[in-house]
Amino acid sequence: MNSSVIVFPGSNCDRDIAVALEKMQFKNRMVWHKETALPKSDLIVIPGGFSYGDYLRSGAIAGKSLIITEVIKAANSGCLVLGICNGFQILTETGLLEGALLRNKNLKFINKDVNIKVTNNQTKFSKKYKKDQVLKINIAHNEGNYFTNPEHLKKLNEESLIAFKYCDTKGKVDEENNPNGSLENIAGVYNSKKNILGMMPHPERMVDKMISNKDGINLFSSLLN
Repeated sequence: MNSSVIVFPGSNCDRDIAVALEKMQFKNRMVWHKETALPKSDLIVIPGGFSYGDYLRSGAIAGKSLIITEVIKAANSGCLVLGICNGFQILTETGLLEGALLRNKNLKFINKDVNIKVTNNQTKFSKKYKKDQVLKINIAHNEGNYFTNPEHLKKLNEESLIAFKYCDTKGKVDEENNPNGSLENIAGVYNSKKNILGMMPHPERMVDKMISNKDGINLFSSLLN
């Protein structure tokens, strides 16, 4: 399976995701933001980091970069697209995903492991997980507070477009286990066709038991199968 990782000035998780993809036997290419064409790709990943130093607004400048025009075309043609952390922010800036990522509720950068629940395991990104399975995944962000309008929130729930929710170790979703103030504890969402996933947690950091755990690995194995 062919994957492409988009790299911006300020990306700092691009190598992490490349290592995870190659570990899972993806044939991966790194694509610089100034490129105007994508290599043949079954999966496009927009990684975490601080693209363009988060100037103006997180993901705003990256959302206007040259390569993003091709990413949008590929996404609209059905290519799988995964945006992680800053990548999620970029996807909302482009309009490929609805909603916005606001400042964390405590107005501080958060870097810690949290629990998230798999709310939909019937997608190409999640089918190797069990429904309501609880994962321990790292987060590292300053703007992870997901917000959207009431109409879109209703659509997210009715069409099972919420991918993950922050929870406790037993899967309980409540305010106490909401690290950033995200609406309904949302940690990740799909588009209507479910070929695009944006998520704040970093699954690529959870693919090796020696340094963390392997809770993120089934996201990549789901895509392979």
